[in-house]
Amino acid sequence: MTSPRILIIGAGFGGLGTAIELLDHGFTDVTILEKAEDLGGVWRDNTYPNAACDVPSSLYSWSFAPKPDWPRRYSGQADILGYIRAVADERGLTERIRTGVEVTAASYDDATATWRVETADGDTYDAEFLVSAVGQLSRPVIPEIPGADSFAGPAFHSAQWDHDVDLRGKRVAVLGTGASAIQFVPGIQPVAGAVTVFQRSAPYVVPKADRAYTRTHQRTFARYPRSQAFGRKLTWVMSEQLNKSLVGTNPMKKVLEAAWKVHLRRQIPDPELRAKLRPDYPIGCKRLLFSNDWYPALAAENVDVVTEHVVEVLPDAVRTADGVVHPCDVIIYGTGFAATEFLAPMKITGSHGADLNEVWAEGARAYLGICLPGFPNFGIVYGPNTNLGGSSIINMMESQSAFIRQLVEVAAATGSVAVREDAASTFDTEVQQRLAASVWGGCSSWYRDEGGRVTTNWPGTVVEYKARTETLDLADFEVAAPA
Repeated sequence: MTSPRILIIGAGFGGLGTAIELLDHGFTDVTILEKAEDLGGVWRDNTYPNAACDVPSSLYSWSFAPKPDWPRRYSGQADILGYIRAVADERGLTERIRTGVEVTAASYDDATATWRVETADGDTYDAEFLVSAVGQLSRPVIPEIPGADSFAGPAFHSAQWDHDVDLRGKRVAVLGTGASAIQFVPGIQPVAGAVTVFQRSAPYVVPKADRAYTRTHQRTFARYPRSQAFGRKLTWVMSEQLNKSLVGTNPMKKVLEAAWKVHLRRQIPDPELRAKLRPDYPIGCKRLLFSNDWYPALAAENVDVVTEHVVEVLPDAVRTADGVVHPCDVIIYGTGFAATEFLAPMKITGSHGADLNEVWAEGARAYLGICLPGFPNFGIVYGPNTNLGGSSIINMMESQSAFIRQLVEVAAATGSVAVREDAASTFDTEVQQRLAASVWGGCSSWYRDEGGRVTTNWPGTVVEYKARTETLDLADFEVAAPA
């Protein structure tokens, strides 16, 4: 196999970055399958008010494609999507993307060392190497609440924002207080008649050091690229300290906790509301959030924070466990994503009929978060245990893309490559032991699956992950020619 056909599922940051890595190293037969009608991943889907990134743009961008004219330090959804489109066009990816193609299944043929991919419209694609880049935050979750179907007004998830719904003067019920809600609630609060925020668990929220870039900033970044690179490096160093604090005793965690306390006290003068907004778990156990307007929005006269559990939806209201009925005209679900259901709902079948659903019955796991024993010529971008509590996930994805490219090189030379069972098991044991000793080991969060296993997060720094993925160790793999 000298010029393998490569299929990539997903046209977000992960899939596009992997395609660029492969093309840059001479692999020209690359096709990207995207179920939506456009590229962009989460930045295509999340169009809610105030949607933005909580990592500075200098770091939340591809290392090989700096953008000197970011409008803000923390850019918004439209600007990030525009950046993705521009890079895809510049690198010739757009013509390689097949939009409107939803992959439903993929199966490996041992005799030919090839993958056959099936789609929702009945088409099939064949390839010598398959990459899944569907991400961890691509499938919105709406909780099953009794009576939800009886609600007479509009109801939608924040990642499926209904822009046809006019919220002016409306009574809006918001379920959830996660990373999306802390952005869109301040966006709708000024126009809504009343907003009731149903909070299951209070988040830690610290100040966001955002600002608009001036033309002087942008000219300087363009003329002197090292100035922007310095900002990227500084942000990365700071974020690595955050990563260390979540898995050890780095003092940055105490600094962040102090910043949260001051932030809360300054912005929430009402002691009763302040008490509602104090988390009951260690900082970092759940995602740390950055916002300058979340607390002021909750303190506004037309906003009420409810901590009682939602038990029922009525045609025109939401009922909580204390029996109180909260009237509303619109329901917005800020209830997150199926982050631990990797690759679902696709059916992936590996060597000798191995069913990935069965392999992952006790929780998703993968060697370096990228590959699995029994699934040759297959790589995952943003797979199990590669998420971060801090820093830019794009750094992790770039390391994964480079590792997958090495896998493709081996497969092209030999026919097939799959990680050894013992290597994968040793890696998984190490990861789970380290996670148990981290801040994520002692509380409930979306980082855990239903069985309590932390399947999303990486228990170390980005620099460690980069070092461990930089060179493929063939001793950890089995290679073979087609049967």
